[in-house]
Amino acid sequence: MAIYEYKVRDAKGRSVPMAEYRGKVLLIVNTATGCGFTPQYEGLQTLYEKYAAEGFEVLDFPCNQFANQAPGDVEDIISFCRSKYHTTFQQFDKVDVNGRNATPLFSFLKKERGGMLGSDIKWNFTKFLVDRQGKVVGRFSPVVTPDQIEDKIKELL
Repeated sequence: MAIYEYKVRDAKGRSVPMAEYRGKVLLIVNTATGCGFTPQYEGLQTLYEKYAAEGFEVLDFPCNQFANQAPGDVEDIISFCRSKYHTTFQQFDKVDVNGRNATPLFSFLKKERGGMLGSDIKWNFTKFLVDRQGKVVGRFSPVVTPDQIEDKIKELL
């Protein structure tokens, strides 16, 4: 399957086909609001503002699988992100990224880019970079900040 064959749920629970993002460069991130990496929302928003007009999208998937660092419901998470980090990029419903309840999109991303430590996602703010053809071209650990990915994004745009 290609990335465009998957569907995800938006923050309102509606099914969104990934095909809506065909032809765009995507940075898909599992996030949390109570994590040491949470300030990366600022960098994600900066990238989004700089490159959205060129066909770049940040897709934010809150995940509570790591030390319960994404508490509350999706509305609480979005409100926090918008008020503290002024996010305007697309935020989706909470997901599991590992285990038997992992959302199919993240299972696909992990299969495509298993990473050096295996396929499981180790923590929040793991980032997957997808090119305009829907190919997963990069996986970045939580310690890699959004600005460290900017040159790769520019190459794809």
